[in-house]
Amino acid sequence: MKEIIKIEGRHKLNGKVKINGAKNATVALIPALVLADEQVVLQGVPDISDVKVLAEILEYLGVEVTRNGDEFIANPHHMVNKELPNALASQLRASYYFMGSLLGKYKEVKMKMPGGCYLGPRPINLHIKGFELLGANKITDYDGYHLKTEQLIGNKIYLDFASVGATINIILAATKAEGITVIENAAKEPEIIDVCNLLNKMGAKIKGAGTDEITINGVDYLHSCIHEIIPDRIEAGTYLIIAAAAGEYVLIENIIPQHLDSLTSKLKEMGVNMEILEDSIIIKESKNLKAIDITTQTYPGFATDLQQPLTALLTQAKGISKITDSIYPERFKHTLELNKMGAKVSTFMNMAIVEAPSPLNGAQVSATDLRGGAAMIVAGLLAEGITEIDNIYHIDRGYSKIDIVLEELGAKIWREIKFND
Repeated sequence: MKEIIKIEGRHKLNGKVKINGAKNATVALIPALVLADEQVVLQGVPDISDVKVLAEILEYLGVEVTRNGDEFIANPHHMVNKELPNALASQLRASYYFMGSLLGKYKEVKMKMPGGCYLGPRPINLHIKGFELLGANKITDYDGYHLKTEQLIGNKIYLDFASVGATINIILAATKAEGITVIENAAKEPEIIDVCNLLNKMGAKIKGAGTDEITINGVDYLHSCIHEIIPDRIEAGTYLIIAAAAGEYVLIENIIPQHLDSLTSKLKEMGVNMEILEDSIIIKESKNLKAIDITTQTYPGFATDLQQPLTALLTQAKGISKITDSIYPERFKHTLELNKMGAKVSTFMNMAIVEAPSPLNGAQVSATDLRGGAAMIVAGLLAEGITEIDNIYHIDRGYSKIDIVLEELGAKIWREIKFND
């Protein structure tokens, strides 16, 4: 027995969507709460399955967690350091942020390999390198990661690649280290800025977030604060793509347009009819779309998380589009699912070629990963007939009630329980 999503395509969308707090910030902010010495309140927390798992990990560690709508309240007064349970940590990759926060607070952390979507090799060697440069020792008699030290000491750390995960994890570990830590070639994503803003509100001393050099002056104590999470630029981008695919008039609210510049410039290049306002974007019915080329890059370049849903839209753009993913070269499993629906997408190494326009037809497809699931939703809205999507737990990891949101816009979309054959 499994839950599936079904979509009857070719229904036009009208109305407005309010974007939730950023999933990619939230999954780092919640582990950051481990560092607190007093109660902290997060506002704008999305209602997604990843948050539920992270809350369970906090509760396992003895943190008192209270949910009140989009508020997430964490009280660490009775917290203890324990090996993270693999049954929880393996459910999402962002569980690795507990490595930095637990190491920073307790000088020891023990956990197995984190989980999450398989997008090709995703080693965490840069994280471990950073921890070791701060003075942590890797204990080898353990099937996983066991790091321990008497005291973390600030150091200069150069990242070979501007990794978001490594940047945040080193910041978490260094926040309570002794002395000054400088991260060079740091990633610049808005979610990193949001994590640093939370920590600074708690009393941390972090400068340079959003640039390629971040300086952390270690502190001993982090106090209570209230922090509102930034809007989710990937969720916003997904709805922009959905609106470009099937919308007549869709208003997307609670966004920071500058965070979406790389996407909106490409949508304009395709011929999408849009109006960018101060904190919202209007998408009107868009016809005669043109093929484009994109290459994913670290922020502020085109986000790898958006290439998958955009691929579905490009099946309707006249000409040949080329998509190169320089972040995750193997992030193209969704193309096989699109081809089941009538798309003409070929892949070679880290590149996909889309020959379009191709009429799409409903089919039984799978959400191969979180953003691949979003691609299937875009395709289902475009397709003639009914599309059936399974493995939708991937979708629920990153999109809050996406079926209900789309139904309110006029889509014919619903969930069913399907019994195994």
